[in-house]
Amino acid sequence: MKTRATDDTTMVPTAASNSREPLDTAVRQQRMKAWTPILHPVWVIATLIVIGVSFIPVGFKIKAISDNEVVEYKILYDAYDKDGDISSNTTTTTTTTTSTEDEIVQSCGIESANEGKSCLVEHSINKDMKGPVMVYYEIENFYQNHREYYTSRDDAQLLGSLTQSSLAASECSPLNKLGNITLNPCGLIANTFFNDVITFLPNNEQTTNNVQMIEDGIAWQSDLEYRYRQPDGFKSEECDDCANCVCESPDWSCNQPYVDPRDGKCYRYFYPNDDTTHYLYETYPMISPIKGVTDEHFVVWMRVASFPKFRKLYGYFENDFKEGDTVTFRIENNWQVKRFKGSKSLVITTTSRYGGKNDRLGDCFIVIGGCCLFAAAFFAVKHIFKPRSLGDEKYLKYKVE
Repeated sequence: MKTRATDDTTMVPTAASNSREPLDTAVRQQRMKAWTPILHPVWVIATLIVIGVSFIPVGFKIKAISDNEVVEYKILYDAYDKDGDISSNTTTTTTTTTSTEDEIVQSCGIESANEGKSCLVEHSINKDMKGPVMVYYEIENFYQNHREYYTSRDDAQLLGSLTQSSLAASECSPLNKLGNITLNPCGLIANTFFNDVITFLPNNEQTTNNVQMIEDGIAWQSDLEYRYRQPDGFKSEECDDCANCVCESPDWSCNQPYVDPRDGKCYRYFYPNDDTTHYLYETYPMISPIKGVTDEHFVVWMRVASFPKFRKLYGYFENDFKEGDTVTFRIENNWQVKRFKGSKSLVITTTSRYGGKNDRLGDCFIVIGGCCLFAAAFFAVKHIFKPRSLGDEKYLKYKVE
């Protein structure tokens, strides 16, 4: 151990071996050679000109791609400020892109949740659409980004856990339990799931060409693999014969087999603690009990949006649509918007290398480029008529003692 001498000749250990002083190297002592550019007016003006000249053409190109390559059709089918005709809940009416918004909302709009009102919405294609053609539902004035909303979930429960921490229970409140019945999944996000059912109705030609809306592959694969699983202890079994598919306790918790509407196959299943737990498929019958929280529409909804006006993917077509085609959907309207003064729309659109239709991206490039050119012109005039010499001592300010 090293020592040092004090004024009274006492030797005091320095503990150099235990020092936390960085090593005496160029990297540790920040003595590496570096280039520090000087913001000379000429270089600043040239840089601003380069940015401006580059950004403005890019902005116009992005706008041209958005306007010419992206084809989008949107129909608003429910809104709080338009009166829905609630007397026609049991009928199916047809609306098209040529109908007014008032007519569409009157035929599709609902006054209360889970009415199940059915209507047909037709998109008349007046410009070729090259697949894939995306189908979105668009919601306005719904704040998924509110802190009390996006924290209201139990990630462990969504991964299959049957136990719940006190913190997760408080985050899910008040939609954690209903009396002695546990909600699984709990929380505001899961229990405000968008439960409108959108079904594509092909015409004869589309049926011949096997045109169908695909609803698989719409969620993030990472979410499906690492964030959502059926409850621990869940099991299901495909039956060989629907007539002999019996749900017998205690091996199976179902009252009757589940029949998959897509292929007609029958399944029986078991959910743990079924008598004290209310599961997702019981809250939303359109969700298969076999899939539960792994249903891709549910997974898409659980990834909250950043803005009050947002779109979420419902499905897509791999086929092309030609000018003159008609794309018809049947909507079973269950999700109420009047309570939060919102609206719902059905959107079909193509995409480009920059995503969907987005005029703002091109406008941002144009505005930034224009600002850079304006700044370059301003500094150039200033530099020409009233230049400032670098290192001029008259610009230095000293603190007066």
